[in-house]
Parts: sequence; C-alpha cells; structure tokens
Amino acid sequence: MSRSKTASLAAAAASLLVAFACAAAPAAPATTADGALVTSGGMTLYTLDKDSGGKSACNGPCATAWPPLAAAAGDAPQGPWSVITRDDGSRQWAYNGKPLYTYQKDAKAGDRTGDNFKDVWHVAKP
Repeated sequence: MSRSKTASLAAAAASLLVAFACAAAPAAPATTADGALVTSGGMTLYTLDKDSGGKSACNGPCATAWPPLAAAAGDAPQGPWSVITRDDGSRQWAYNGKPLYTYQKDAKAGDRTGDNFKDVWHVAKP
C-alpha cells in the first residue's frame, strides 16, 4: 500500500475514533441559567428538603405537582450527577445526592414559582 493511502486510512480512522468518542460521551442531564440548574428546555429544577439519603420523599400527588427529572435506563452517574430509583421503580436524576424536580406551575423557561414553596422546595443550584 502506498504511503498516501496509508496516511489517508490513518486519518480516516482517527476521525472515526474522535467522532465515536464525542458521540459516546454522556451529556449532563441539565445545564445552568442565572445561577440555577435547568432542564435542556430551560425549566427550573428544584430540590426538596424532605429528601434524604439519596431517596425521594415526593411520591403520588406530590410527584404530579413536582415531576421528577427522569433518567433513562441507560443513563449513568457522572461527576456530581447520580441516578436514584424511586418508590415506583422509575429512575430520577440527582445532583450532589439531591433528587431533582420541575414544578407544574412553572409555565415557561426561567419561571421560578416553586422557589421556597412551603419553605421546603428550593431552586437547585450548581
């Protein structure tokens, strides 16, 4: 094989490895905006003071008002992000051990109507 073909094949292989590594790298389940953790759609994330030990205390009607930030079956912990199993068997993202939720009364990205609700719900901070 000629040197130019070998170099071309090596360059193509390197490009594929870089593309695969980028595609395989897990993305964080949330980002930050204005000092708060938010979903990819910009909805504010919250924590609940009653949660402890990496377990959610928000189930049933509570989880309807405060939907958990769902983790897919293939999602895995990364850095400060972890995945907990809820009482119903579903999976939920947690940040620094605190389960994360959105709030059904937040109508649009950037809303923070759940902050300090009943003095137990708080905007999640990075």
